[in-house]
Amino acid sequence: MERRNTIQKQLVLDAVSSLACHATAEEVYAFVAKDHPSVGKGTVYRNLNILASEGAILKIEVPGKAEHFDHNVHSHYHVVCVNCARMFDVDMEPLSDMKQRIRNTNGIDFLDYDLVFKGICPNCKR
Repeated sequence: MERRNTIQKQLVLDAVSSLACHATAEEVYAFVAKDHPSVGKGTVYRNLNILASEGAILKIEVPGKAEHFDHNVHSHYHVVCVNCARMFDVDMEPLSDMKQRIRNTNGIDFLDYDLVFKGICPNCKR
């Protein structure tokens, strides 16, 4: 089913691109609401998930943390600061054979993966 493009969907896409910082849904909502207070939080969340399912943005799930949304949809890895929870891109070529290297002893059909490193960002080191 092809989804139509709406003004709200474009506002959300523009916000993720403008923020360019691996924003959370809350951060995207705050950005959109600044200039468009009539756009509801549910609309922003719904459109983030639609855009991610369409491949227009990347949804990054981090266990125990809020989901992040990235305008860079090319395959790449991330690092999360354990102190401030900010997310950054990792300058590293993706491992092309990652799924083939899994020793699958449980009969699971692996679909995809997100590799997120943990670290301390330069601001928090100071």
